[in-house]
Amino acid sequence: MVEVIRAKLHGIRVTGADLHYHGSITLDPDHAVAAGLYPTEFVDIWNKNSGARLSTYVIYGAAGSRCCILNGAASRTCQVGDELIIAAKAEVAPKDLYDLKPRVLTFTPTNEIDQALYYEVFKSEAREFDFRIVDTTAGRPASAHNYANVDVTAIRTHLKTKGMSDGDINTFVEKFLAR
Repeated sequence: MVEVIRAKLHGIRVTGADLHYHGSITLDPDHAVAAGLYPTEFVDIWNKNSGARLSTYVIYGAAGSRCCILNGAASRTCQVGDELIIAAKAEVAPKDLYDLKPRVLTFTPTNEIDQALYYEVFKSEAREFDFRIVDTTAGRPASAHNYANVDVTAIRTHLKTKGMSDGDINTFVEKFLAR
């Protein structure tokens, strides 16, 4: 068995901290469901601003609120506005990696979902276990690539400011980013 990522919220911003709550992280259920995170599920949290790492469990807040509130002792690890990575994990046999498609959401500074992705492990000519990131964001053509940290939204916005049409932008993204 190997321990792997099962679901991830990447770059979600902290909207609050409540020291006197019982503990946990409060998330917008719309975000949690979209990523596949369950209420009371334990998650690892990494603060991109401070480097703090912790583990706690998920509770649901108000739907549509875009909340990300650290409670109890976890509230001491962050400031409002800090970017977090929240990850759930699973133990699987290596042969089951092909079937696992971890959902990953990236966020705008206002905690709107920016990208809906999933990670895919597949067998390639080069290796038995290869990897790619598949973008399934609504309204965009599906694309796959094998490199991380591509801000497709920023690229699309930049191309739009250069006067490109949505169709031309989609063609560009497919040609140059879907590899």
